[in-house]
Amino acid sequence: MKTALRLAPAIALSLGALSATAPVTAAETAAEPLRYVALGDSYAAAPLVPPADPAAPACLRSLADYPRVAAEALGARLTDVSCSSATTDHLSASQYPGTAPQYDALTPGTDIVSITVGGNDIGFFGEALGCVNVLPPPYGSSCAEENTAGGADRIRARVDAWAPVFAAVLDEIARRAPDAEVFVVGYGNYVRSGGCHPVQPFWKQDADYLQGAINHLGTVLRQAAEEHGATFVDTYTPGIGHDICAAPADRYVEGPAPTRAAAPLHPNASGARAAGEALAAAVRAVPTG
Repeated sequence: MKTALRLAPAIALSLGALSATAPVTAAETAAEPLRYVALGDSYAAAPLVPPADPAAPACLRSLADYPRVAAEALGARLTDVSCSSATTDHLSASQYPGTAPQYDALTPGTDIVSITVGGNDIGFFGEALGCVNVLPPPYGSSCAEENTAGGADRIRARVDAWAPVFAAVLDEIARRAPDAEVFVVGYGNYVRSGGCHPVQPFWKQDADYLQGAINHLGTVLRQAAEEHGATFVDTYTPGIGHDICAAPADRYVEGPAPTRAAAPLHPNASGARAAGEALAAAVRAVPTG
């Protein structure tokens, strides 16, 4: 895509010159679709959002996930290998029997790559479910207190330790798809400040702690993207007012007990669409020439 973007103005000028001397058919002027590869975990795959992708039953990938939304908006030719429960290890190794490593989808001809990964590497979703407290304080325990006991933040430390792993991922993507524009899609806005107990079963301090962990992971993803010439796609801002505390019809992310078709603590169809639209806008905003 980098090459294609640089050539776009020249192609337009060439076609203008040709039109002055000879008719140009639609087939001759039609641009070839961008070749788009989507990598990542369940945030990208949107598990349990219908319709399911029959090509990847083990991955619980949706045909309405954000890569599909973006590809449709861009008119791109999509190869979607995102897979629920994927970690960075599954970029280079098979996740399930018959499932190729995700990197295998990349080629020198790839124009666009999107990736959302890291949540499973740091064990975020398991940690979040461990923060559930149906009853108000003091009937339970605070995961924020447990994870920061002794003055060190266990989840934040795991994110920081994982950061070089993601940097290496971006290096490998660039090696396999050297002309591609790479888009790192963040995890977004899960729960508003202070939470909304008992509507969602997270105490105030735990809701803030969980979103803080997601925000820190987002900071690491953004910094790595900037350092490797990739584009970070913000899904937090589009999700303001659409977190798990919003009215069910307004949510982009479901809580531990989903009210719409989606996995717990994952995007529903509206969330996948919002992320896909944010990605498509980011692709269009890449400077040309």
